[in-house]
Amino acid sequence: MAENILMYKGHPLMRKDNLIYYGSMADSHIVMLQVLETKKVGEADIATRVSVQLQLTDPSVKSRDRVVKKGEKPGLYTALDFGCVWLERALAGK
Repeated sequence: MAENILMYKGHPLMRKDNLIYYGSMADSHIVMLQVLETKKVGEADIATRVSVQLQLTDPSVKSRDRVVKKGEKPGLYTALDFGCVWLERALAGK
């Protein structure tokens, strides 16, 4: 059974509650986005503060040591844009 996976700039996006994972666990790095604050616009909740973390996917590394870079951005698009750049650079070995 094939799943429909949401892709953004060639990498998968997966969401669980307020966490969004960007990238593949088969790669060396992924980006984790955590929505910290939202505001109501009409009937939709819009992210106003998002934490971004570039993480290693190596299971032999302790979870607290997996974070390579982290930051906080004022909105989901800005956070995803930063995460995308970080992920591309990490996967390219820069």
